[in-house]
Amino acid sequence: MNLEGRKIIVNKSAKELVEMLKSPEGYRELMPDSLQSFEVRDQGFKFSLKGMPEIALTIDEISEEKVVLKSASSSLDFALNGMMNKISDTQTEVQLLFDGKFNPFIKMMVEKPLQNFINALTDNIEKI
Repeated sequence: MNLEGRKIIVNKSAKELVEMLKSPEGYRELMPDSLQSFEVRDQGFKFSLKGMPEIALTIDEISEEKVVLKSASSSLDFALNGMMNKISDTQTEVQLLFDGKFNPFIKMMVEKPLQNFINALTDNIEKI
């Protein structure tokens, strides 16, 4: 299952975004308003949103072109990729891409909430 967020322009350099996103704590301010809990963990974080199960992510890869968050649970196989494209020294184009391997039943249940989550993250990234 692949989901895409819209492409946005952030008024920060890719280097500034990397600095913010290399620390698990940096993700707290990007979370949607429906955030119920957020816990920093070793190399990642765990969070829950209203109406959704708890999700644990690890920061798997980070560069000025891409940030990869992967599921910390062995039972769920997915990654959230933040693709970054430098526009200038003060602007970066960002797009979130979700790639998950789910059975059809799980896909049907999670597709709409995940797209809403990606859209909320995109909106919050755009505000920084």
